[in-house]
Amino acid sequence: MNLPDGFLKELSERVSIAEVVGRKLSWDPKKSNRAKGEYWALCPFHQEKTPSFKVDDRKGFYICFGCGSKGDAIKFLRETGNMGFMEAVATLAREAGMEVPAASPAEKEKADRRSVLAEVMELALAFYRLEMQTRRAAEARAYMEGRGHGQDILDRFEIGFASQGGQSLFQQLTKKGVGEAEIFDAGLVVRPDGGGHPYDRFRNRIMFPIRDLRGRCIAFGARAMNPNARAKYLNSPETLLFEKGRTLYNVGPAREAAGKTGKLVIAEGYMDVVALVSAGIPHAVAPLGTAITAAQLLLAWRISSEPVIALDGDEAGRRAALRVMETAFPLIEAGKSLRFSMLPDGSDPDDLIRDHGVEAMLDRLDRSQPMADLLWQRETAGRVFDSPERRAALDAALGAAIRRIGSDELRRLYLADFASRKRSLFGHSPGKRESGKGAGPATGQGYQPTAGTRTSPLAGSTPSRVAPRWRKREAVLLTAAILNPEAAASQEARLETCPVTTTGLKEIHAKLLRVLARVSAENVDPAKFRIALEVELGFDPIDVLRRESGVRHHPFLSEKADRSRVAQTLEEVLNVHLAETGMEREVRDAERDIVERADESLTWRVRQARQDLEIALKTATAETSQEEEEKNLSEQLQSYIDNQIWEKKKRVTETTQKS
Repeated sequence: MNLPDGFLKELSERVSIAEVVGRKLSWDPKKSNRAKGEYWALCPFHQEKTPSFKVDDRKGFYICFGCGSKGDAIKFLRETGNMGFMEAVATLAREAGMEVPAASPAEKEKADRRSVLAEVMELALAFYRLEMQTRRAAEARAYMEGRGHGQDILDRFEIGFASQGGQSLFQQLTKKGVGEAEIFDAGLVVRPDGGGHPYDRFRNRIMFPIRDLRGRCIAFGARAMNPNARAKYLNSPETLLFEKGRTLYNVGPAREAAGKTGKLVIAEGYMDVVALVSAGIPHAVAPLGTAITAAQLLLAWRISSEPVIALDGDEAGRRAALRVMETAFPLIEAGKSLRFSMLPDGSDPDDLIRDHGVEAMLDRLDRSQPMADLLWQRETAGRVFDSPERRAALDAALGAAIRRIGSDELRRLYLADFASRKRSLFGHSPGKRESGKGAGPATGQGYQPTAGTRTSPLAGSTPSRVAPRWRKREAVLLTAAILNPEAAASQEARLETCPVTTTGLKEIHAKLLRVLARVSAENVDPAKFRIALEVELGFDPIDVLRRESGVRHHPFLSEKADRSRVAQTLEEVLNVHLAETGMEREVRDAERDIVERADESLTWRVRQARQDLEIALKTATAETSQEEEEKNLSEQLQSYIDNQIWEKKKRVTETTQKS
């Protein structure tokens, strides 16, 4: 099939080859350099002990210096997933949110139309740049000079001017033989509702060309010279060339600059980018007049692993920061995060640089805050947590935000981080007794349970007590994954974060994940997968799992079992295991915190974990024999914490009455 010109290039620009390859391989942390977009791993095409397989995310290719294999994301999918060319293209297109063009005259005509519109945009840009040199643009040039931007900046950013005349651009383009339909489809003119001749969309505005990663002029951003204009900034409408939620202003030059610095700054507008670049910060981009979208964040992460969002220091800037954070939460993972630089109240980057110099701007960027700080400030700023209800409300608000994070590992780290912050906020830190607040005793080197807690239901619910039950479940989990590797591939992220505590099964779990990383998520041959795993381990894992853990007669786990039932077993057991291990973590945190403080926030935390476990158990068919035992344990834990809170309140009341 012949694809339209430019389709594959646009596809490669939208898809990160590092993400595609990273689902199959594990990066070497010592050799890889995320800031430069360079990743190293063991080659999937030949056996080796030291990484010689390199992925260059910025240039979009891989190469192995050991066996000589090289190619792009499409070739990698074909080689590792046994895919045909169009199947690999379709897989990448789904990730990029693109439709694979049909082999039809209409699609070819569409591609040709894009090429024509790109030429029209270049003609318009040339006209606007000439206009900037005329007397009609004297006020615009004076404005730019007043902001410290002379002719060198006008040339560097190709900044032009649209005069007040209603048809200046339209007449110029038609003189050059451009048809009215092409000018309209490029978004350069507007047709009156009542009929009549088209008129220029942009009038009396400074024009900023917007180029894509291919260097094509695809749109314009326009700043009004009239302070009373209805819109200070006006963008081109969406066209065949332009989707404003999928690109960033100055993205091409910023990507090139970020290749040297490893940094990226996302400012609010065009003038902010011009100011930053003029001041020697070339790795700056901006969204196109709207809130930052998920697609723009993914594009930014292809350039830098931790972009800094630089926003105005007013209330609108703070609201914008929170919107970005909410957009980013489901997308962040190791190597993909954001930091926030909130500028002084009422200042934007241009103001800060002109008033205090570039050093002040660099200092603000260096002192940028992580996302966790921003979330914590949102939920705690200006609030008092002097009651159990308020503390429980804080737990609920933080928990709701953290649950939106897509990465299981990051969720756990955020929970641990906020647990530490809450202990500090509430005035209870480990190893410190606070008189009159019911704090636990000093513990010296870390927390050690008291005699009372060591015999409590909390102390009894340690991993050693639940290991026998976990051992069987972990064996069932791994057996199901081996028998249905296609289902396991679809659950790969959850399997990776799922704790396997049984010593004899940890190696099987690790090698299972390693083999999964090398296969396609679709149409995995179970026989070949099992052989590959056996080669990795040096023994047949199924025999070991059945012999060691007693799952030989499990109704859904045999080579002849229906694969859909095996997939169901895998999902259900995984749900239960993640829920119970999650509750175990909450219980251990509660056990630690009960000595330091006892209030309803502990009850809420355990109740939430308990509800997650009970939901998983109710929807499972393979683990129903454990349901009552699990439920009884969680009820004991809940009762214990409730009693501790009641006892502490009673002691405080008695002390108050005596005094």
